[in-house]
Amino acid sequence: MSATTATATAPATDVRIPLRGHLRHTGALIRRNLLWIRQDPESMFDALLMPVVFTLLFVYVFGGSIGQALGGGQDGYVQYVIPGMIAMMSMTLSQGVGTGFSQDFNSGVMDRFRSLPIGRGSVLFAKISVELARMLFATAVLMIVAVLVGFHINHWGGLFAAVGLSAVFASSIMWVFLTLGVILKNAQSVQAMGFLVLFPLQFGSSIFAPTKSMPGWLQAFTDYNPLSTLADAARGLMVGGPVAHDLWVTLAWSVGITAVAAPYAIYRFRTKS
Repeated sequence: MSATTATATAPATDVRIPLRGHLRHTGALIRRNLLWIRQDPESMFDALLMPVVFTLLFVYVFGGSIGQALGGGQDGYVQYVIPGMIAMMSMTLSQGVGTGFSQDFNSGVMDRFRSLPIGRGSVLFAKISVELARMLFATAVLMIVAVLVGFHINHWGGLFAAVGLSAVFASSIMWVFLTLGVILKNAQSVQAMGFLVLFPLQFGSSIFAPTKSMPGWLQAFTDYNPLSTLADAARGLMVGGPVAHDLWVTLAWSVGITAVAAPYAIYRFRTKS
């Protein structure tokens, strides 16, 4: 009986599904993921608390000393660090898509999805869409806290452009973490690998401090670090300053990462045993 069922199911999952079907499947899976968050509201704690903790930590612990180096004191550091933290949110919360994907595999949910006649990419696109929504929620919390600690929003259009750019970059990084969620055995492994990737990229960048005082070898790393260009582009859009170079470099990184990671993630998802 089970062999017959498997044989009958296999062709249904391999049939060509039109775009409209993919969109319908993606919408249904997005609804499923949102309902899961409603049943487990604790899963939103990182998106709620991380912006608050990091903003207060860097503004009130490091803001005075770094702000003096910038020549504007703590108030000047607030204007500097908040756009960078928008970039940080895009990277940090992207890790959640990989751990959640791994948990779904270990719980057997993904086996059920892969037995259904739905588009394989729909499962991954739904995960990314919900994580992007979580990222936007965290960014809204961040901006509320930022205004309370003294950040001045002078360019609303620049703010929305910076958030949009961060969302584009975050979606590309999520494909990398989705791949890790498929390859690695459990969520703990995904989280550990994510930490090894995130830590040097975040602190070896211009998110929290200018890079001019860094050693030459580290400055060379920050020049090629996409988080530096994302933070600098967001800073230029929100506070003022040069934007074009950092904007195009960030978009190029986003397109390149997506072009490599997205097809590979879908392939590994389709072929995972």
